[in-house]
Amino acid sequence: MKSTITRAITDWLYECVLSSNFSWLFAGEEPTKVGTQNFSLHSIQNCSKKTLWSSIILSSLFYSLLLPQGAQMQTASDKNMPKPFPTGRVETPETWRRDGEAAIERAKNHKNFSKRAKNIILFIGDGMGISTITASRILEGQMRGTSGEENQLSFEKFPSVALSKTYSVNQQTSDSAPTMSAIISGIKTDEGVISVNQNVVVGDYRTVKGNETKTLLEMAEQNGKSTGVVTTARLTHATPAACFAHSAQRDWEADSNLSADARQAGFPDIARQLIEFPYGDGLEVAVGGGRTKFLPKAANDPEYTDRTGERLDGRNLTDEWQKKYQNSAYVWNKQQFDAVDAKKTKHLLGLFEPSHMQYDYDRPKDKAGEPSLSEMTAKAIDVLSQNKKGFFLMVEAGRIDHAHHNGNAFRALTDAIELSNAVRTAENKVNLKDTLIIVTADHSHTFTIGGYPIRGNNILGLVREVDSQGMLEEKPKTDKNDKPLTTLGYANGKGYRGGERPYLTEEQVTSPDYKQEAAVPLTDETHGGEDVAIFANGAGSDLVRGVMEENWIFYVMKEALKLKQSTVNKN
Repeated sequence: MKSTITRAITDWLYECVLSSNFSWLFAGEEPTKVGTQNFSLHSIQNCSKKTLWSSIILSSLFYSLLLPQGAQMQTASDKNMPKPFPTGRVETPETWRRDGEAAIERAKNHKNFSKRAKNIILFIGDGMGISTITASRILEGQMRGTSGEENQLSFEKFPSVALSKTYSVNQQTSDSAPTMSAIISGIKTDEGVISVNQNVVVGDYRTVKGNETKTLLEMAEQNGKSTGVVTTARLTHATPAACFAHSAQRDWEADSNLSADARQAGFPDIARQLIEFPYGDGLEVAVGGGRTKFLPKAANDPEYTDRTGERLDGRNLTDEWQKKYQNSAYVWNKQQFDAVDAKKTKHLLGLFEPSHMQYDYDRPKDKAGEPSLSEMTAKAIDVLSQNKKGFFLMVEAGRIDHAHHNGNAFRALTDAIELSNAVRTAENKVNLKDTLIIVTADHSHTFTIGGYPIRGNNILGLVREVDSQGMLEEKPKTDKNDKPLTTLGYANGKGYRGGERPYLTEEQVTSPDYKQEAAVPLTDETHGGEDVAIFANGAGSDLVRGVMEENWIFYVMKEALKLKQSTVNKN
């Protein structure tokens, strides 16, 4: 009876709001946060004080009556569990109708961009499958104090979206070497090789010559554009390496990593190929990790003095970079990076760790200091933008992949959020009328989102469901053995517990260091084989649509740049 009366009063208040001048409360533009509720300020300036205060009173009554019917309330008998995050706005049936119609209007009013781009920025979230995007979206929203499900990462607002089929020539579920090679050269290839076609035998340097697949970065240099690579992984790691190197083995990052016969024959390792890059005037920006691949074995690392370089040939490639290019700079810490004058620097090499850079969550604790992915993206654009002919820039959030392999969802998701920040940074620095921005992943992971958690449930936490009355369950959901479970997990990996599952607590599973449970025990969690998303905005973005082969991304970029036919791949 009480519920019926409450609903009747609520419906009446709802109709009062909609039939009056109080509709600004439900307008759909960007909300401004007020207390724990989000109100749009659309047309508020046109409201009289009397109307405004009437609206506030009615909406307050409306919200207080409506909220208990939703699943946002904490049950009093479970005081030790945290409450779900609240929705960021008052939601009614009208909310969903209005949002749907507004989305259709935006689609109808969308104007296609120019088909030709002067600049291209390609963002790669390494291992950023759709489940990673979903969980990152929710986590980012919850970090802002809202339920998170309704949140959007920066690139989720892009008008062009498609799916990418990530299989390689000889793999159903691929690794980063053939997937990035496909994206950057337009040619799918085999597992373990870098920007060469499928005729190359893995690990046989003799089969490389004549089977190299020219990359978009190389073509951009041939056309007089500036080029750059930014990554949180080693610069010589598979994804960045595929932009500028050609190798029969992705692990040949330094000469010490080469096979004995390849080293004896003088086959160039990946770090050496970066320094000896033969196209145009060389890369203008190369920043990331992997310092030891560029330093001789006799040289101590500048940050960790107990470590040395890996090179057996005695070459210091950081010195060679500075000698090769005029107005160049080499930096290895945050202070040096911040001091770089983008207007005076023509070639920037940054190596901030001996191996991969820190996860974004751990970055503030780094001994020498590291720039964020957003900061590296901004600096790269500043350097590259000096070229009036335009530029090509690849930006990789490489450690999303590493965190997933380690079974640690928290660091994977926070690195994905930082990728979103970097995309936003890039959008604010370029003109989309002449710049194409693409955001995609090279592959997915076996990362899952499951259970039936209530709206606003901590995405990292224990599953808490909705009861038969639509209210929050008193206790977390349990398995057949009465053990709580989490929303996030992996199909395989380090999180396999073996034997009987442990009794999990909220404090335990929300720790940044927690490794989610896995169904199958493996030393490292594996990639996933499902399609990944492609998001595009700006000049030429309308070519991204439907279900695409991963290598088609290259042809979208090539078409947008209108590259001269003489520079286009013939393999």
